Amino acid sequence: MEHLDKLKEKLINFFNKYPSEQFKSNVIARRLAIKDKSEIRFLQQALNELHHAKLIARGKRKRYGYTTPPSIGRFIGIVRTTKQRSGVVELLPPKVGKVKIEQKFLHTAIDGDTVSVALFAQPDKNENSNQILEGEIIEVIERTSKPIVGVFQKSEHFNFVIPDDNRIGRDIYIPKGKTNKAHHGNKVVVNIESWKTRNLNPEGVVVEILGKSGELSAEMNGIAREFQLPTHFPKEVLAEVDAIQEIISKDEIKRRLDFRKNICFTIDPEDAKDFDDAVSLDILSDGNFYLGVHIADVCYYVEENSLLDKEAFKRGTSVYLSDEVIPMLPEKLSNSLCSLRPKEDRLTYSVFMAITPKGIVKDYEVKKSVIHSKRRFTYEEVQKIIETGKGDFSDIIAEMKNLSSILLKKRTKEGSIDFESVETKFRFDENGKPTEIIKKERLDAHRLVEEFMLLANQTVAKSIGKFKKEENIRPFVYRTHDLPPPDKLSDLASFVEHLGYAFNISGGVTSKALQKLLGDVKGTEEENVINEVAIRSMAKAEYSDVNTGHFGLGFKYYTHFTSPIRRYPDLIVHRLLFEYQDKMPHSRRKELISRLPEICDHSSQMERIAMEAERASVKVMQVEFMKRHVGEQFHAIISGVTNYGLYVEITDLLVEGLVHVRDMEDDFYLFDDKQFALLGRHTKKRYRLGDKVQIQVIRVDPEEREIDFMLAE
Repeated sequence: MEHLDKLKEKLINFFNKYPSEQFKSNVIARRLAIKDKSEIRFLQQALNELHHAKLIARGKRKRYGYTTPPSIGRFIGIVRTTKQRSGVVELLPPKVGKVKIEQKFLHTAIDGDTVSVALFAQPDKNENSNQILEGEIIEVIERTSKPIVGVFQKSEHFNFVIPDDNRIGRDIYIPKGKTNKAHHGNKVVVNIESWKTRNLNPEGVVVEILGKSGELSAEMNGIAREFQLPTHFPKEVLAEVDAIQEIISKDEIKRRLDFRKNICFTIDPEDAKDFDDAVSLDILSDGNFYLGVHIADVCYYVEENSLLDKEAFKRGTSVYLSDEVIPMLPEKLSNSLCSLRPKEDRLTYSVFMAITPKGIVKDYEVKKSVIHSKRRFTYEEVQKIIETGKGDFSDIIAEMKNLSSILLKKRTKEGSIDFESVETKFRFDENGKPTEIIKKERLDAHRLVEEFMLLANQTVAKSIGKFKKEENIRPFVYRTHDLPPPDKLSDLASFVEHLGYAFNISGGVTSKALQKLLGDVKGTEEENVINEVAIRSMAKAEYSDVNTGHFGLGFKYYTHFTSPIRRYPDLIVHRLLFEYQDKMPHSRRKELISRLPEICDHSSQMERIAMEAERASVKVMQVEFMKRHVGEQFHAIISGVTNYGLYVEITDLLVEGLVHVRDMEDDFYLFDDKQFALLGRHTKKRYRLGDKVQIQVIRVDPEEREIDFMLAE
């Protein structure tokens, strides 16, 4: 379905370039470089659906296109709504930009709909000024294919579904005969069938029943449906995977650097099954380090344009929910053939770097290789070896720790920001319910692997990006990170100032200023809150075919090369590197220039969806865990202040909830937005952002995924 949506978007872009012309489907296929028979079937389906939605016309002899150009002042785009239920329409070409939509002008549009938007009269300003366009949605051209998850409610006279996503803002009426035999309180998936006017509720049909609302399995299933996460691989993809030969041929080994006798090993979390990377280290005769970073050669098994490749592109990334992994690649590849398991020959793509004692890469080479990992380490095992100096390969690990410290020091000196964002993991009982929340400790072993992967990614990006002349420009996938938005930086400065920290942003911000701030709060109780606010103030890192550098890391060149088992952009980077080493023809470069923007945009989008789904799954597990602790007290820190209450985060568990003003019965409280505080009118008590408090759990609502606290004296 998602692939079909992308194809429709391509077609709209195509017709916008030729608004007064019509084309036969075979001409359109040729213009869009569609050759595969299955893709041509998708093309015909997309044309039919666009015609049915009145987005395009079908003329004589089955020619498709616009009958007339789009109206002046009216444009087509995709609407994105916010939690405040306002919206932004992301315009489709030929018009580029975004249109702000107030809630009352959304009418019946919901997040993801394709809409026609009319612009309001704009201020008479210079055409090149960065004015914000505003407008009104005139028509919903096509409903989003994204399913709506909610709770089925049955009253005496009618049925309705309350959506989990509060951005929809309306209950969905379910007529008799369209309930799918759902019972009151079921968690269900519903599709909107009709919504003619904002004055009436939308009508829908229940298409799936997930279980009883509030129960853990139903809530986790709801997350998978809400974010359209594919929980199974298509049969034809699995058949393609089954046909892959497991034995590495002698001819293939001859074509590669044979590194099997050299010492290399993997370092991963205790519960990991997909081992992307292995590392090796030698000390050269001139005193330089010779670091090898060996990455699973996934593209050897995933052929371009195969069904497996298309499925991997569609998924974009593996999704790590609290209780399961939804992988990008089937298990035979992710956990077996591509995983760098110990004592087994594995095909890899290796980056070898000669590094001086000051952390400067003097020379490097990127080669296809074959390795034989000598050991599978966990982070905890390596940490113990670092601390005691005893254990397997202790001499090599000691040198690795030394090198990683040098690299970290150099990176920090050059302005790289090192966010200490604390994460949690869960321990489960035999029924899959969380019994413990544990803070993940960031060890020296973690830093060791991080520094080596960062350096490999940077080195690979440099190897391509350094070509500046027009004739040498090489299409590539970069990992980019823009400067932080000024308004968010201003909010961050105000936030930390009230906690007693200095953060000067006059004249613009530098990565070193942010680095100093994070260094100042390191080890304090408010460190996690400040880190989270700082991360939210940053621009989002994304994939791009245009290199603009990485602000957060302070790198001029950066890419993702080290995790092709779980990230599609890494797989593309591997392909590109190999093709350049094999002297890629000009025609292939031209093809890539047209394809890479879509790959980068889609990969960035799927990464954002994965992050949102992962956060939602963590919240579900936190709520399930806290159900057993109602009435108990915890130490917490105030993480947010609003006019309706205090958001607080339990220090040891990183669980956030709300203390409602209505439950603060000892006084009448006033909200001071400049001081980020609630002030008691009579008692003069002040509750400020960053303050430490003792709280008691008074309410846990699994359906709303909410936890309520009250202040404990």
